[in-house]
Amino acid sequence: MSYHSPVSILPAGSDLGVYKVQLPVWNLLLRSAMSGAYIGMGAALLIAVTTGMELTLGAGMVRFIGGAVFPLGVILTVLTGAELFTGDAMLAPLAACREQISWMMVVRLWALVWAGNFLGAIFFAALMAAGPLTSTDPSGLTSATTAGIATVGIASAKCNAVGVAGFFSLIGSSLAAGWLVNLGVLLALCADDVIGKIVGIWFPVMAMTASGLEHAVTNMYLIPAGLFTAGGLTPLQVAQVGPGIANLGWSTMWGNLIPVSIGNLIGGLFFAGLLYWFSFKKELEG
Repeated sequence: MSYHSPVSILPAGSDLGVYKVQLPVWNLLLRSAMSGAYIGMGAALLIAVTTGMELTLGAGMVRFIGGAVFPLGVILTVLTGAELFTGDAMLAPLAACREQISWMMVVRLWALVWAGNFLGAIFFAALMAAGPLTSTDPSGLTSATTAGIATVGIASAKCNAVGVAGFFSLIGSSLAAGWLVNLGVLLALCADDVIGKIVGIWFPVMAMTASGLEHAVTNMYLIPAGLFTAGGLTPLQVAQVGPGIANLGWSTMWGNLIPVSIGNLIGGLFFAGLLYWFSFKKELEG
């Protein structure tokens, strides 16, 4: 199992950033939509395997198991060459630091990939809401499944961080998430073989998820999936979700996605990208 040092992977990461910004718009949108769907798959799997588990295993074990399966989406993204907003928060700036591309090209990449991630995530959310998150009985009555109720509950909780304190709480949590996800991307660059890349991605992304940190692309799936499913809740299921469902809406969704996207961007740009660039700048320029 080969290993590449930070001094060697940073140029490789910046070269990858150059490659990304040169892709045509349609290709960036397609690749990023794929990644948005992949992240949704990881989030859907997390809910499927952990729903109802806390009663028997406890909260800590549930967090670990959920964290253990969620990295599926990031692994699929990295190994298939799809585009994830969180990872591009680090790779493209490395290229700009080496003056291979302009910062305007970096911002263009971020905007297109964010939009594509959102489209892919919301498409997969619609598929899940029409499928395993709801069910219809022989009489034609639609209701949410157990996983559907859990999804609505999580989506509601994510729309309940309000006010200045809520905003900065989301910024801090998402900053840490962006940092960890990009450390996983860096570790993937350290390895040449598939198993090494998977293991490198898995540990940081598992830590991010098990710690309950906020990831913008994950929320692009979870909140719309909750919104699509909420219409199928019975009155009893609404009571199970709790009063927080009152804050779940297409408008309140942005109160989560905007600060979490900013935090993910800061975490990837400064704490994973520029931090390592300045740490090894002398060796790279030597």
